[in-house]
Amino acid sequence: MNRIDRLSAILIQLQSKKVVRALEIADRFDISIRTVYRDIRALEEAGVPIGAEAGVGYFIMEGYNLPPVKFSKEEAGAILMASKLAEQQTDHSIKKNLSDALYKIRSALKVEEKDYLESIENNIEVLHMPHKTPDSNFPDHFLSDIQTALAQNRVLNFDYYSNYNDSFTNRDVEPLSLCYYSRHWHLIGFCRLRNDLRDFRSDRIMKLRSTETNFDPSAHGDYTGYVESIIQGSDLEEVVIRFSKEAVRYVKEYRYFMGYMSSEYTDSFEEMKFMTSDLENFARWALSFSDSAEVLSPTPLRERVSELFERGTSQYLSLLKK
Repeated sequence: MNRIDRLSAILIQLQSKKVVRALEIADRFDISIRTVYRDIRALEEAGVPIGAEAGVGYFIMEGYNLPPVKFSKEEAGAILMASKLAEQQTDHSIKKNLSDALYKIRSALKVEEKDYLESIENNIEVLHMPHKTPDSNFPDHFLSDIQTALAQNRVLNFDYYSNYNDSFTNRDVEPLSLCYYSRHWHLIGFCRLRNDLRDFRSDRIMKLRSTETNFDPSAHGDYTGYVESIIQGSDLEEVVIRFSKEAVRYVKEYRYFMGYMSSEYTDSFEEMKFMTSDLENFARWALSFSDSAEVLSPTPLRERVSELFERGTSQYLSLLKK
């Protein structure tokens, strides 16, 4: 990237945040801190009103606005790709906001970029495993509200469904983080009912409202260790399944959506390792390969697949006898 392009990009970066640290600029463009200082000075000499806060970073003075941002066709294509992924991995509230934002972005594109997007849009798809029919008790449209509460440090109140005892409890939660893992969005927060950090799956939340009560996130210290311990496996179980060679080609399309980790091979089968937080869902998926796969572990999954198989066999045998 030549210097003129870099200066333009730095100017856009400065407008993207309230304060931008010199190290952020250096890391983004792989330049030295000294070069950052020179580039900032060059922008100032060009008439850009840049302020600096000692030990914090740089910022654009209030009232200064950049000309409308222009996108290259490659950037427009990247936005389209990101939007396709987001459509599959977010809830109704985010999809609505995303759709509105994309209309605004498209309106700013030149004719060439618009034609480029239209030519590729129908050829980009994000395949996903069909989810179970939505339960009206779980509207799953709270991600936007949770984001707002995170930004404002507001306590959330909601009813939460516990899968272990099949019941709801009302919680007051101090939201600290949103994480996506195991095919679901999770709210990490300090639960005032349990007086401890907890992990809440967003699709098990109902009747959520943001209260007028604020909290201090720093009171919980470094909660990232808790988040990492969850994602690294405290909420996940290892599953090992042995698939015949004939079945592997049907498995490959969806295995990553089931938490695929690795494979071991022999001449006659492929042994796949998965990580999952939902053995019930996994059992029903594994059942579809019952004639060409063997669940090696864990034992509860083997037993559940066997139970489902016997129940289905019994049901169809009774139908054949009628």
